[in-house]
Amino acid sequence: MATNQVLELEAKACFNFFWNEANTDKSSLGYGLIRDKTGEATKNMASIASVGFGLSAIVIGIERGWITRVAGQERAQGTLNTFLHHAEHCEGFFFHFLNMETAQKYEAFYDCASIIDTSIFLNGALTAAAYFGGEIKEQFEQIYQRVNWQRYYDEEKNCYYMGYTPEGGGFGHWDMYAEQLMQYILGVASPTHPVPAKIYQGFARDLGRYGQYEFYNSPGGSLFTHQYSHAWFNFKDWVDYEGINWFENSVTATLAARQYCIDHAKVFKTFSKNSWGLTACEGPSGYKGYGSAPFHPTCDALINDGTVAPAAAAGSLIFTPEESIAALEHFYYHVPQLWSRYGFLDAYNLDLNWVADIVIGIDKGITLMMIENYRSNLIHDLYMNHEIVKKATALLGWKLNNNKNL
Repeated sequence: MATNQVLELEAKACFNFFWNEANTDKSSLGYGLIRDKTGEATKNMASIASVGFGLSAIVIGIERGWITRVAGQERAQGTLNTFLHHAEHCEGFFFHFLNMETAQKYEAFYDCASIIDTSIFLNGALTAAAYFGGEIKEQFEQIYQRVNWQRYYDEEKNCYYMGYTPEGGGFGHWDMYAEQLMQYILGVASPTHPVPAKIYQGFARDLGRYGQYEFYNSPGGSLFTHQYSHAWFNFKDWVDYEGINWFENSVTATLAARQYCIDHAKVFKTFSKNSWGLTACEGPSGYKGYGSAPFHPTCDALINDGTVAPAAAAGSLIFTPEESIAALEHFYYHVPQLWSRYGFLDAYNLDLNWVADIVIGIDKGITLMMIENYRSNLIHDLYMNHEIVKKATALLGWKLNNNKNL
């Protein structure tokens, strides 16, 4: 089987998750909501991040000929109607998880309205707005303008809170590098509740080193932190005011993560040059944030147990195409028990003779997005040409490598 066929099989299977695992009852308040993951225990739990990836998946599905434009437009419009009129929110921020039927916060896993999950949803909605225009564009703008980014801004520390509740206010801080770059784009460009561009200076850029690789790493070293914002914003040709190119940083981080698995292949049977990928995923004892060195002093460097997630390598496809494709081919040909109706299951562990029996929406999402950006740059092009993104790059002082603004 040719490489492009492996990518096609996985991409189509990922799309099928988002299309099939959505609420398709047009009379339901939760129409268009997408499950967080497969499995009976959480069958009524929707993830707003899944919906964000799912809205981008609709665009990919149409362009790939998997669904008609009419069907995709109807689903996208109905989904945004749900978020505009029915989904529970706090000053425009949606909760991590919603009840699939009522669109109210999912009480069993309730913690707070989520700025990062809301941002992922908004990125998907923006992509749909850019693609379809018309009423979908109007719906997105109403949802986006309602978000009060200032509520999540800690002016004293000059950074976003990680969480917020009406009862207790803001808590925690996005004061380190991770997956939150998208929040600066969306927050500074808001026409109604913007945060100052200086917020981008409010998180630490701590260089770390693993072997020959030096890069800005997130505290836990999970690969998703180097991927999520890149699924929409094409950082490849951009540098920030300090000259940092976040695309090249993710390339280095991915190579370091792969090398970490190679270096620890004698410790864990699952690890090898073609079986790598440490990220937040389902593990033998539940969902965990697996990662690779260099670890932050506050993180447990012994958290790894040999679990590898295909989405980690797939989500790095635009950074390390040769290494990522080799990993995906290894998973497909040599770990057949990983394959399911929705493509690769979430993770596996040879040391514990364990394979996940579920797929998770955000892992299917980053996989699909990066496969499509690798093949066509479709999502990158739609996102980068949107007026909100152009406004944000100007405000943040990000420059093209030739020192010309977009």
